[in-house]
Amino acid sequence: MSNNLSEQEQVRRQSLAELIKMGINPYPQEAYEVNTSAAEILEKFPENPENFKQVSLAGRIMSRRIMGAASFTELQDSTGRIQLYFKRDDICPGEDKSLYNIVFKRLLDIGDIIGVEGFVFTTQMGEITLHVTSLKVLSKSLRPLPIVKEKDGKIYDAFTDPEQRYRMRYVDLIVNEEVKETFVKRTKVINSMRNFFNTYGYLEVETPILQPIPGGAAARPFVTHHNALDIPLYLRIANELYLKRLIVGGFDGVYEFAKDFRNEGMDRMHNPEFTVMEIYVAYKDYRWMMDFTEAMLANVVKETTGSTTVKVGDKTISFEKPFARVPILEAIKTHTGYDVSGMNENELREVCRQLEIEVDDSMGRGKLIDELFGERCELHYIQPTFITDYPVEMSPLCKRHRDNPELTERFELMINGKEIANAYTELNDPIDQRRRFEEQLKLSERGDDEAMFIDQDFLRALEFGMPPTSGMGIGIDRLVMLLTGQTSIQEVLFFPQMRPEKIKKALDTNDLKRFGIPEEWGRLILETGLSSLEMLKEEKPSGLLQKLNGLRKKNKLNIPALQLEELEKWLITIEK
Repeated sequence: MSNNLSEQEQVRRQSLAELIKMGINPYPQEAYEVNTSAAEILEKFPENPENFKQVSLAGRIMSRRIMGAASFTELQDSTGRIQLYFKRDDICPGEDKSLYNIVFKRLLDIGDIIGVEGFVFTTQMGEITLHVTSLKVLSKSLRPLPIVKEKDGKIYDAFTDPEQRYRMRYVDLIVNEEVKETFVKRTKVINSMRNFFNTYGYLEVETPILQPIPGGAAARPFVTHHNALDIPLYLRIANELYLKRLIVGGFDGVYEFAKDFRNEGMDRMHNPEFTVMEIYVAYKDYRWMMDFTEAMLANVVKETTGSTTVKVGDKTISFEKPFARVPILEAIKTHTGYDVSGMNENELREVCRQLEIEVDDSMGRGKLIDELFGERCELHYIQPTFITDYPVEMSPLCKRHRDNPELTERFELMINGKEIANAYTELNDPIDQRRRFEEQLKLSERGDDEAMFIDQDFLRALEFGMPPTSGMGIGIDRLVMLLTGQTSIQEVLFFPQMRPEKIKKALDTNDLKRFGIPEEWGRLILETGLSSLEMLKEEKPSGLLQKLNGLRKKNKLNIPALQLEELEKWLITIEK
């Protein structure tokens, strides 16, 4: 048995060995048939008790109250928790009582997965309970769960450390019930959106994740290499250009829920891998897309939350139509006092400096305006607001505005001070598109590593003719954050990107020898499950002394009993 295991882990492995010795397979191969769930029992038993006289249920033991010949446990399945009642003579009707006295009372632990059969009743305390008549071990848990305790309305020992929760999401989902609700709601959001698009007859499609050119957005890509073709490939930063190729090919409307990847910063709003939905509809413009987006979001919010309003902190956000519509240059003038509509690059850079916004020489006119809006305006738009009519330098894939060629037909939807969606009247003029790509290439040569590449195949597709089209992309992660009241993107991703976990080297007897601890006693220290100096420092000398001398006696070692003075000397040396 590994010396790196804690005392509880060692005990569980001993229980595992005993189960096997008794002829019980702790990880059986056959299916276990269930015919109900915890939630169904709790909901329907009061009105239809006759339907729950023979039930089969499976789940994880979450608490136990072991008594003599009768005991209670709490079982958790995917729908919730329910109390189980065990009576020795009911699960062991014959002479052999080992299933109750040994397996249930001694060898099962909190976290173990079991299958039970029995009938439902209501206790004298009024709690709906399953009276167990049959018990089967389905999976022996070898690591103890964090035990969340509640007393007088206060929670103790909660599993709340964010890093641990994100690294061990499986544990987070087991012990923090509200976490599962967040992800259930995420799935509802996506399903509602998908159903809305399908009612219009639009086609869900798939486009490449590995791309020869990272197009469709201004972002830094991840780069990899294809060995067989001996070429560099990029993880998708956007699926826009491939979806537009399908519009060229004759589809009237296509959409995709896509994983995109951007090799940029990580914070509470950004993860390098994220989910977006992009939709493109032929013969439409950005004004139609605003109406469409309003209707779609109102429907999604209503189906997901049961209301068209959402509470975010102390703010109530309404998704009732219509949303406000504000041109971006007007928004900048309102919130900074500067009219930047006619300013050149140098003038914009000076305005940014006056407003103490950090800029650099690689930024062109579009990025400077983007910084102005992002730093000084975004936070003011709490209710859903379409920010419209962006300068042409900010939107290399967007059609010029029908009334002002210096602007584009583009909107970003701002909610609670964050961008949720981005949409265009798509540029379908191949000559103008080539010119815009070439402007991006100049920015790249100036050091802008987020400038777009020139995609020659996409230009070729446009030359065959793309119908007037509107496209919209929406950040699924941010939308789910909004609808679930989360303030960090990590809370709505099952497995967010994390820094590599630092695994400390486990102690060995050579490490302990450096502190004057003889090898025999070093082996016994490791046998207690103390796998680091930090753990050793936290031990109370008297308790550790008792453990070590107990192991000395158990292992029948021919060495004198350890004295408290000698142990304290070792611990003082380690502390230094």
